[in-house]
Order: sequence, then C-alpha cells, then structure tokens
Amino acid sequence: MYAVRHWSVRNARLLEWLYNKFFSLLLRLHPLFERIGYSRLEAPMAALERGIKGFMFDCRMCGQCALRSSGMSCPMNCPKSLRNGPCGGVRLDGGCEVIPDMRCVWVEAWEGAQRMDEGMVITVVQDPLDQRLAETSSWLRVTREGSMFADQKNEGRE
Repeated sequence: MYAVRHWSVRNARLLEWLYNKFFSLLLRLHPLFERIGYSRLEAPMAALERGIKGFMFDCRMCGQCALRSSGMSCPMNCPKSLRNGPCGGVRLDGGCEVIPDMRCVWVEAWEGAQRMDEGMVITVVQDPLDQRLAETSSWLRVTREGSMFADQKNEGRE
C-alpha cells in the first residue's frame, strides 16, 4: 500500500487530470443521481470509493477528501491526523517523527503539489474534520455541492 501511495504522489499531475475528468462526469450524472436518490447511492458509492481510494491513497474515508489540495497525499495518513501541514517533528530526511520509516505525509504533499498543474493549492487551509461525515462518500457530497454551485452561477446569468 505504501508503494502505491508514493506512486500516487509522483504521478500527481496525471491523477489531477483524471480527477478533473471524473468530477466532470459526476456532475453530468447529477440529474440521474437525484432521480435515484443520493441517500440510496451512499452505501454503494462509499464502497466503491473506499476500494479505489483505499488502494491508491490509503484512504481513511473521512468523508472530506483533501487530495486535490494536498498534492494527492492523503493528510489522514499522518499519525497525528494533521490536515494543514506538518508538525514540528519532521526529520531532516523527510521522515515522520512518529513513524521514522515513513516519509512525512506533508513532505510528500508538497512534492505532489509541485507536480500538479494547479500547483500551490496546498496553501488552502482545510476545515476541521466533521466526524459525522466519516465513512461517507466525498464523491457524492462534492457532486451534490458542485451541482448546487453550478446552479447558483447559472441563476446569476439569467
């Protein structure tokens, strides 16, 4: 799993491109999702998301994915669960203070962000975790919220 996490960071630009295409597809599926019902889709979508993101990023299913703003390095892999940057214990070699054999998640996040087209999005401050969203699909939430945002933008044009 650790090797795949490293691959994901090294290929952050490709994964960013894939994410953008996937998100665009999800937004197009929003009307279908609404007809089926987001609540009915939650369990199967969360299972799919857990499988894919668990393999690729060692996802912890926090329900508030920050991969795009953390260089495709999941901040929940930090032993201290730090979502907004490294602790003061990062070793000179980039190793984690708590697990010395592991590279600091935030060192990897910085490297991944440098590879992404949008680059420095790592400077966006993440909101505190809402524990009520744990084990839910962030894909569905982002789709629902993204479609609402698009609707609001379109209403402003009329």
